[in-house]
Amino acid sequence: MYIESLRTSAQKQGNIVCLGLDPLPEHFPFEELPPAQRVIKTFETLFDRMITRSLYPAAFKPNIGYYHRLDRPREGNFSGSKTLAQVLTMIEEAFPGVPVILDAKRGDIASSSANYAQEAFACWKADAVTVAPYMGSDSTGPFVSWCEKGKGVYILNRTSNPSGAELQNLELRDDAGGLAPLYMTVARAIAESAARFPGCGAVVGATNPQELGRLSAFYASKQVPLLIPGVGGQGGSAGVTVRTLSQSGYPIDLARINSSSGITHPWVKQKLAPPPDWDRLSTDALARLIEEISREF
Repeated sequence: MYIESLRTSAQKQGNIVCLGLDPLPEHFPFEELPPAQRVIKTFETLFDRMITRSLYPAAFKPNIGYYHRLDRPREGNFSGSKTLAQVLTMIEEAFPGVPVILDAKRGDIASSSANYAQEAFACWKADAVTVAPYMGSDSTGPFVSWCEKGKGVYILNRTSNPSGAELQNLELRDDAGGLAPLYMTVARAIAESAARFPGCGAVVGATNPQELGRLSAFYASKQVPLLIPGVGGQGGSAGVTVRTLSQSGYPIDLARINSSSGITHPWVKQKLAPPPDWDRLSTDALARLIEEISREF
């Protein structure tokens, strides 16, 4: 069961950190190498440094688009896809038992979603995948059914990007005649799916603690895993996030707080090139995140 793998990894690692792996080879070290090889060498070096420093996240989240952009299929070049495959194998070998969430945000009519689910779980052998719910249960159902096979599915609920509010915060009239934001209607649908298919979870951003608190309180007794992006580069606070979860009564070991660029290439925000000690900077950032979360965990 995916829920059990989340609990086991959180207990073993002592944290709920999810390390996002969204490579931008043009900002990575090893500039003498081709882009795909830069990604592989950078992550290989980073993982080795993490292990040396005993820094073990409780999940990894590669975003598939960052790898596919390196492909040139019409030229017979699939270096990006091969890179993702190699990175997944590296994670499996270096961090056994740590869940891998494929950030794909798929969502289509049922027949197409069934194929996308095969892509995530059969082709890439991911432990979980992110899914967009805009097309309803036809779209999410083919993914969610894989929870019966021990997989996880994170449905976009209240995302961390500012413009997400344009739709997600639209107010709808509920069954009692009151008004509630659209993201709460989506939350109820997610909870219904999770009741039937344990392992079905929600993506809820860290950038609005009040909304995170409302949603985590709603999910607290429903065993709905949370994937929480928005910490670091997007301005969310890991400490505030964990306290919000704790105060809402949410089972913290089912949450994963994600940080991507703030760890893998923090120098980009200052518009700097990778410094000679880039691997120390990256692992220092990961260590600070783990420490901040562990103080509240």
